[in-house]
Amino acid sequence: MTTSPADLVAVPAAALELGAAFAAAGHELHLVGGPVRDALMQRASTDLDFTTDAHPERIADLVAPLASATWDTGIEFGTLGARVGGLACEITTFRADAYDRRSRNPTVVWGTSLVDDLRRRDFTMNAMALSVTGERTFTDPFGGFADLARGVLRTPSAPEESFADDPLRMLRAARFVSTLGVTIDPDVVRAMTAMAPELGRITAERVLAELTKLLLGEYPRAGLEALVETGLADVVLPELPALRMASDEHGQHKDVYAHTLQVLDQAIDLETDGPDVVLRWAALLHDIGKPATRAFAPGGRVTFHHHEMEGAKLARRRLRALRASKDLIDDVSTLVKLHLRFYGYRDAGWTDSAVRRYVVDAGPLLPRLHKLVRSDCTTRNKRKAAALSSAYDTLEQRIADLREQEELDAIRPDLDGNAIMQILGIPPGPLVGRAYAHLLALRMEHGPLGHDRAVSELTQWYEQQR
Repeated sequence: MTTSPADLVAVPAAALELGAAFAAAGHELHLVGGPVRDALMQRASTDLDFTTDAHPERIADLVAPLASATWDTGIEFGTLGARVGGLACEITTFRADAYDRRSRNPTVVWGTSLVDDLRRRDFTMNAMALSVTGERTFTDPFGGFADLARGVLRTPSAPEESFADDPLRMLRAARFVSTLGVTIDPDVVRAMTAMAPELGRITAERVLAELTKLLLGEYPRAGLEALVETGLADVVLPELPALRMASDEHGQHKDVYAHTLQVLDQAIDLETDGPDVVLRWAALLHDIGKPATRAFAPGGRVTFHHHEMEGAKLARRRLRALRASKDLIDDVSTLVKLHLRFYGYRDAGWTDSAVRRYVVDAGPLLPRLHKLVRSDCTTRNKRKAAALSSAYDTLEQRIADLREQEELDAIRPDLDGNAIMQILGIPPGPLVGRAYAHLLALRMEHGPLGHDRAVSELTQWYEQQR
């Protein structure tokens, strides 16, 4: 007996419940897109997508008795959302849209055919449908099941037509390389390469969402390579391809681009609680200051002095352009700025004061900074790699030892602002801030001063200000 793809899809009870309601009303209802693809790949899916011949107002009537909640944020595109049996379900009327090809917003037109609806979808493996009304009919007019089995990404229509309708699909192709482990069909690659400038039509928020999903995928390196090789990165993340052919200061890597991808791989290997978007963005951007700071020293040696400072500035600029959150911008740029500081410790050792500053400047990012610094070692020289690892082990141990002696995670002066004003007899104002900064610097340099010494240092400083 031949197994049908329909037999490989475990249909959730919520889908069957909805299917029965639509069938009783004389309508089609098909599970479609990602949930079908994921089921065939034996991947979990918490959201369900459906398509139907029913129009939005009819969908609302049929879903209401079954849903614990509904939402209509996509109603202008024929989509009604509902929570059924604990699952988020989105049900969309068959579409036969037309695009103006100046934006990615379609002129919404209701369709009458399931096949026509599937034809307008991004990739063949997302253009499969399974009926949940009565007989479980599997519809695959564009060979999505075979493409899924081969692990190849193709478009239902000509890729040039698909990407002209919605250029964001090109970024999704790279994202699926990362999240699904597929390869892109050569015709699709050619279309992406030729049409990369069309990404300029896409909003920054949409671009960031796709890049972040790509970075959080299982194979982000492959997804990033697809972006660079097709020229998409030149449009949305130009700092990455700019790293190619920029030899690094150690002379051990063919280019900084290859080094960056290796650092990303190594940072991912150090993750302990699942994908870390901050760490991955920091690993990707940590060396983007190198092209702007490259210089050639005597003897052919290449230097990148202060590339971490330039990189922090560029990381902040790029993430702002992508409309990233303030927290992500601050965290990533801080990690980029600090990732090279350890090399001063390795070369000359640090005082306790310098160790304290390292901890304080990193703040809650310190665990990520540890991972980023360790990942940044990509030398093939085993002896050198071992020495770097040992030096960082020593630094981490010193941090642990100081943490036992002091409250490193909450370093502050021995006297707060209220105490400063009371001791000096001064009102609130800039002078209090300067006094606080002076005591903090002493605390960083010498460790806890104790109350009496802090008062003495404060009064001596105040006398010098008068």
